[in-house]
Amino acid sequence: MQHTFTYKNSKVSYTDTGSGNIILLLHGFGEDASIWDSQRNFLNKKYRVIIPDLPGSGTSQILIQQNVSIDDYAICINDLVENILKNSQQKITILGHSMGGYITLAFTKLFPEKLNAFGLIHSTAFADSEEKKQVRLRGIEMMKQYGSYAFLKNTIPNLFSNQFKQKYFEVVEALIENPETFTVAALEQYYIAMMNRPDTTDVLKNVAVPVLFVMGTEDVAAPLNDVLQQCHLPAQSHIHILENVGHMGMLEATDAVNNAIEDFVK
Repeated sequence: MQHTFTYKNSKVSYTDTGSGNIILLLHGFGEDASIWDSQRNFLNKKYRVIIPDLPGSGTSQILIQQNVSIDDYAICINDLVENILKNSQQKITILGHSMGGYITLAFTKLFPEKLNAFGLIHSTAFADSEEKKQVRLRGIEMMKQYGSYAFLKNTIPNLFSNQFKQKYFEVVEALIENPETFTVAALEQYYIAMMNRPDTTDVLKNVAVPVLFVMGTEDVAAPLNDVLQQCHLPAQSHIHILENVGHMGMLEATDAVNNAIEDFVK
């Protein structure tokens, strides 16, 4: 069921299905809540599954403020959690894909008392390198010059493994043609927030709850070698490596990701 709440004068939408222990799923850049459709349909038979459209994505309004940071998105998610729990002491599990993983790490640092566990799905605690920051700056210029659709059409295919693109290019096309369009302002806001985020490996070192890592051997956005360097940092890690999978395991290896999440949360 679709719901909305208001965060700093921006209307934020989310779906709320199932019942039981709460799993909150956060999508990544250039996506909306629908990226998790297969996981929602799998998990809500046993759990209560909450999936927001992050501000500026799907049917959620962009944040109207200067210098939006990853922490701002994490605080927005905390407001959502407060709205859902309504003063309950129930704890939740948050799983974030890519940019959603950055928000998950920020949430963990700011609100650790609210978590049973969390997971990074094709994501990393490392900050952007200087080279990556320059890539993002060039990306912002491309968005402004050619528009958000052209930018996403150019970048989204790179997130999938070559093997998957060749066999299931209609899935890639469907993601590109997502009917919920992104504005240049929203994409720029995400890029600047990601570019300026700090290294959060200290969160992994100090966390007291279990952490799930899902990574793909063909992932160019969250490279396998980078993520493997972080797996040993938490006291309790659950590690799943997806062979011949890029950055989009939810679509490329749906059953494997579903089972990894269920094994982790139960």
